[in-house]
Amino acid sequence: MTKVHSRFHGAKGTFAQFGDSITVTMAFWAPLAYEPREMSPEMARAVKSVKSYMKPDCWRNWKGPKFGNDGSMTIRWAHDNIDRWLKDLNPEVAVIMFGSNDVGQMDVQEYETKLQQVIGRCLTNGTIVLLTTMPPRSGHLDKVRQFADAARRVAKRESVPVIDYFAEILNRRPADWDGSLPQFKDLPGDEYQVPTLIARDGVHPSNPKQFANIYSEAALRENGFSLRNYLTVLAYANLINRVLKQGPH
Repeated sequence: MTKVHSRFHGAKGTFAQFGDSITVTMAFWAPLAYEPREMSPEMARAVKSVKSYMKPDCWRNWKGPKFGNDGSMTIRWAHDNIDRWLKDLNPEVAVIMFGSNDVGQMDVQEYETKLQQVIGRCLTNGTIVLLTTMPPRSGHLDKVRQFADAARRVAKRESVPVIDYFAEILNRRPADWDGSLPQFKDLPGDEYQVPTLIARDGVHPSNPKQFANIYSEAALRENGFSLRNYLTVLAYANLINRVLKQGPH
């Protein structure tokens, strides 16, 4: 990634978020701009590093289709639009996560091929990629596992960092990650108010209010968006400290 960064000629601290509804939502990334609570010392250091380096607009304002994130989208959409996003945004770093919609629309080979091409164009631009595996999806676990494996293969070939969201969810809740399971059916609140990592729709991360923007060990087992924010800020801070601050900027 140091070699990739040497090709970058844009504004430092620009952080793009390429993805679907799990990325365009304000539950991802934006809460960290405020006062995240109950952080580990490691996470507190990471948040401090990111806040001192990233452009503030990238917390909340880099949301929506023109910024490369929108609901219902797949890697096909990214493949068709990545050149325009790179031209318009020219981000120093891009976190990429597609897959939740892809599993019902394409095979693993198409996903892997298009994902690699999207990442390749980012790297050619000098944009470092933080590739994120998709979360497990109810009724599609085996295929999602194949998609996660494909993402890891692409990351290995392109030598890009991986945020293994899929594995982290299964590690924390191996038997009951799925909020659509019968034991969660009659709990009060909307589909996001379940005490596990995937919402009652079986697709999106959960976001129970009692753990919103909280990062205790309990929260990282019960709030899927807190877990994604936690993993992403650690990975980005690591990149800032090991690569971006060491580069030509």
